[in-house]
Amino acid sequence: MTSLPLVFDAPRRGLPPRHLADLSAEQRQAAVVELGEKPFRAKQLSHHYFGRLTADPEAMTDIPAAARARLAERLLPPLLTPVRHVTCDDGLTRKTLWKAHDGTLLESVLMRYPDRATVCISSQAGCGMACPFCATGQAGLQRNLSTAEIVEQVRAAAAAMRDGLLPGSADDAQAGRLTNIVFMGMGEPLANYRRVIDAVHRICDPAPNGLGISQRSVTVSTVGLVPAIRKMTEEGLQVRLAVSLHTPDDELRDTLVPVNTRWKVAEVLEAARGYADRTGRRVSIEYALIRDINDHGWRADLLGKLLRKHLGQLAHVNLIPLNPTPGSKWDASPKPVEREFVRRVQEQGVACTVRDTRGQEIAAACGQLAAEG
Repeated sequence: MTSLPLVFDAPRRGLPPRHLADLSAEQRQAAVVELGEKPFRAKQLSHHYFGRLTADPEAMTDIPAAARARLAERLLPPLLTPVRHVTCDDGLTRKTLWKAHDGTLLESVLMRYPDRATVCISSQAGCGMACPFCATGQAGLQRNLSTAEIVEQVRAAAAAMRDGLLPGSADDAQAGRLTNIVFMGMGEPLANYRRVIDAVHRICDPAPNGLGISQRSVTVSTVGLVPAIRKMTEEGLQVRLAVSLHTPDDELRDTLVPVNTRWKVAEVLEAARGYADRTGRRVSIEYALIRDINDHGWRADLLGKLLRKHLGQLAHVNLIPLNPTPGSKWDASPKPVEREFVRRVQEQGVACTVRDTRGQEIAAACGQLAAEG
């Protein structure tokens, strides 16, 4: 079996130079003073980056040119360069391939809906969880992303929405605004624990300390790293937890989600219950429905019973039709099977809906991100 990197905070080796978004407000002030500038320059820089969504020093005209160049060089180093944008859904879905300072490739996906705009972001380049039905997992883990590399994906998406780069009606209530962030791109977020939690604060803290997006609009996904779920429970956050379960029985999950050999289904659900109890927020149970693998009626029944036992009304099953990946031997379940699965889960008193899959034709859907140059 593929060995799994279960250390939550890997060494910083290979990560980019220090960036404003890596630092807390206090750390930014200290960094500015260290460069020979007045402490208030930290707030000015933060206002431009988080408030005005710009990293261009030429736009920071309230800072003297000499100081501006020095501060930008040391605290706003280029992190991610777009290699290409690919769109589908009449331009409403846009996948971006990014290149980091060291040549590492990663992807994010921006999706506009009638009532919201969501960006799906990566927390790692690749993924070490080795789930066999996921292109990202099959590619393996290259490295963790820094806090700032994570935040930069969100800042860029917010700027794209503000600048009208995705089509939409001018009278749309959400026109020009990024509303939701999901940590469901490349990587296992809780295997890059500290940087992901710090990124949540940068995303959600009010400007100029952060992007000012509500924690309740952020979802952090995990395949079930139980100690990290328990650790996140103590953080005092209001983000939504999503658990990629994919089957209710340990025998199959050991194969589909290899980390299950370390933490079994019941233990994962109990940790999720602890988070739900602490936050009062429902847990999203992600379930990729795979033809003849995990779509059996008895598994729907078992899933409903387990969730009713461990989470009760604090569970919502998010059924995901399997998205095709190159070379995969598996396929999505037929629609009648999908509908029967939903019915049987709901029959157990557990909410269950089918996810509106976006971006499949540009390999931007769940489980398809591979960041191929």
